[in-house]
Amino acid sequence: MSANLEKNIKNGTEINHSTGVDESLNPKKEDARTVGPLAYAFMWVGDGVNLGNMTLGASLIVAGTATLNIFQTFAAAAIAIGIISLFFALNDRLGYRTGIPYVVQLRMSFGVKGSIISSLLRGIPAIVWYGFQSWIGGTALNEIAKVVSGGSFDSVVICFVIIQAVQIVLSMYGFHAIAWVETIASVVIMLALVYVFVVLLNSHSDVIVDKWVHTKGSWGLPFFGFIMMFMGNYAAIFLSAADYSRELKTGISDAKRGFLYFSPIVVAYGFVLTIGAMLASATGISNPVKAFAIVVDNPYITVGVSAFIVLGAVAVNMVANIVPPTYVITLLTKMKYKPAVVLTGILALGSFPWVLVQDSSAKGLGMFILIYSAFLGPIVSILLVEYYILRKQQVNIADLYKEDGQFAGYNPAAILSMLIGAGAAFTLVELAWIIGVVVAGISYILLMKYAFKDSEFKKGTIFEK
Repeated sequence: MSANLEKNIKNGTEINHSTGVDESLNPKKEDARTVGPLAYAFMWVGDGVNLGNMTLGASLIVAGTATLNIFQTFAAAAIAIGIISLFFALNDRLGYRTGIPYVVQLRMSFGVKGSIISSLLRGIPAIVWYGFQSWIGGTALNEIAKVVSGGSFDSVVICFVIIQAVQIVLSMYGFHAIAWVETIASVVIMLALVYVFVVLLNSHSDVIVDKWVHTKGSWGLPFFGFIMMFMGNYAAIFLSAADYSRELKTGISDAKRGFLYFSPIVVAYGFVLTIGAMLASATGISNPVKAFAIVVDNPYITVGVSAFIVLGAVAVNMVANIVPPTYVITLLTKMKYKPAVVLTGILALGSFPWVLVQDSSAKGLGMFILIYSAFLGPIVSILLVEYYILRKQQVNIADLYKEDGQFAGYNPAAILSMLIGAGAAFTLVELAWIIGVVVAGISYILLMKYAFKDSEFKKGTIFEK
């Protein structure tokens, strides 16, 4: 980092006026950053080892035949992980250097009022998935309770409420608690998956080789579609990368932070993806839970699989689905962080997850995912274009906290670019994310240069007159 840039960042984070937001949204100071590199890496391992990612691996096997062979799978995964790590490292930089959260970062491009729209596009889906994951975890916890109680206990609702309460309490203690939970969950789950991996190799290697390794596969649309699905699982998370990087201890270079994303994603996501594909190849079943029961001949398999689901659900929620919407609620309501955590949990109850998990809801849920994910690529593209191209990494952070300053109102160029990018993304669903990124980025540059000539948002950019 250049001396001029360091000076600019230092001066930019010195706020001499009331920020008008809860202290949890103020720039995180150096002495308040308690998450070290190892805990940060384990956090991403914990986020990656979950049933959803395993199901993605299992989806490669259709009607007993793999759409991609093992080499194509790993090639697609390597490309996706490389892109994910790059976007993580690029989009986490402002948050890491200045300590601001994602909801404040949005003001740089969308404005104080415009950021409400873009923040809700991250917050609402997170709340829905929060409830969804908790219900899945509650269902699994109920299975454990039935085994332990000999069948005398059977209430998914009570188990759901218990998991929700535990997550709310843990989240109230901030990122330190989240990092602690993720470390434990990642270690326990990875050890269990190693056992499953060994069982698959010893007992089902022939059928796995036949159905996955030696299949012809495809280097066409299925290959690129799998890359987009892979990235889609992380799109919402690296969009709000600042929420995580602002908690990381200072003094870590951009390259090292990139490695802190790349290495755990490779280990966790790559391993879980592989096991998902191996399970589906060995059993012909795309549901990992049912495939587990067939592969692992163990009287305690129900407890083991259910424990994996519970830990995975909690781990994902703690990283991806609690902090971002809590910050959104804090920003919109001026509520303190801890009450906002509680409200986030209550709203997750209102997402009716017991309805979403029904087969009859699958089509509607899929449409919901398609609609909101189409906006995520354009938003991250606009943020990166703003920070690296238009502002050359020089942002006066104090101005972002002024309700009536340069960033007041909304930036029409950003709103229009987001809509144009999302519209383009719908033209080819299989490649929606990358299309949205490219189209929105180009649109934003052109609109910022040629349209809205008197816009205050051009101040401090390369288009300022």
